[in-house]
Amino acid sequence: MNENIFEKVENKTKVKKSTILDLANKLQNGNMKNKETLLEVIDELSSITGKTVSTEKKEKIINAIINDRVPQNIEKKF
Repeated sequence: MNENIFEKVENKTKVKKSTILDLANKLQNGNMKNKETLLEVIDELSSITGKTVSTEKKEKIINAIINDRVPQNIEKKF
């Protein structure tokens, strides 16, 4: 990938390239139907963004992913 992109992202978000690549690797190689893997990803994203995710919200996210209830057109929600 272009180093310039990582520099721009880091300058804007203060998230380091290594953190982004580690998360991407976890998403690519992890079992996204495994509750523990999903919990790790949610916790890592929470930490990166500085946003708190309640236990109840984590369970809802995990259950939606495991049970294939994630909308396919999620980009329309933004």
